[in-house]
Amino acid sequence: MEKSNKPIIKHIPDFLDYCEVEKGLANNTQENYLHYLNKFSGWLKKKGLTSLLPHQLTPEQIWDYRLYLSRTPSPATGKLLSKGTQNYYLIALRAFLGYFVAKDILSIPPDKIVLPKADKGTKTVKFLTLEQIGKLLASVEPKGDISTRDRAILETFFSTGLRIAELVALNLEQFSSLKDKKDMELGIIGKGNKPRVVYFSERALNYIKNYLKIRNNIKNANTKALFINFRDKNEDADARLTPRSIERMVKKYALLSGVPVFTTPHTLRHSYATDLLNQGVDLRSIQEFLGHSNIATTQIYTHVTNKRLRDLHRQFHGDPDKKN
Repeated sequence: MEKSNKPIIKHIPDFLDYCEVEKGLANNTQENYLHYLNKFSGWLKKKGLTSLLPHQLTPEQIWDYRLYLSRTPSPATGKLLSKGTQNYYLIALRAFLGYFVAKDILSIPPDKIVLPKADKGTKTVKFLTLEQIGKLLASVEPKGDISTRDRAILETFFSTGLRIAELVALNLEQFSSLKDKKDMELGIIGKGNKPRVVYFSERALNYIKNYLKIRNNIKNANTKALFINFRDKNEDADARLTPRSIERMVKKYALLSGVPVFTTPHTLRHSYATDLLNQGVDLRSIQEFLGHSNIATTQIYTHVTNKRLRDLHRQFHGDPDKKN
């Protein structure tokens, strides 16, 4: 391996380009890496190590950085970072060191960073009830171009359980033959290049059809995207909506409708899965609907149905000592 004469900090943009071009990672993943590596950059500056080269990074410095993560309160909350959050910063750093390996740049091997065990406890899932979903959807009255598009997006999220990156990747040609269809199956390539089928309800398709009447009349949309940004009038621009735009849109309607402020596109995916479980769909089927590689990932939803069953048990199970 060769020694680089460029400081570690200045390798970060190259690492992000590598993530995009060679690893094919989604934009939001790259943004997350940048966010977590900014912490490492800040620590290097605090220690006066901005000129540190990759091969000069020592195990002792990595240890000092880990201590910094575990003992420094978050500026936003004033609380210490949880073990799980510390892991995110270390995973990003480990991926960064992996980039040095891939580019034959001398540095510490990524496997020298061992992740601590995350805090014990059950991972909770934040989701909306059917009533709250109804309020969220009803807050978007499809009158103009943007509101018609936004309603179609929200209906698609809840009908299919798509991840935000999967929804952004939808193309117009995939919906070219809807006509009189009352429902639709669509093959997509999801996370980890894993193919799966998602299902559009009649209700969701009706809103998509209304949106397509507008979308098909856009002459300057130099893009294959299904969901586009109407505000960009540049004919040469890629009008495909970004994940960040959709996140802002969902947050806007969450505030308008009065549903919990934690609502995000992923909350709608959780709500989709939770509703199916509450309707009696088995966990293996939910796993396929969501495109999870491991059933253990899907099992985070079981606490929802467990609570429901417990409440039903308390309400309806008889007490032999209680008189009718």
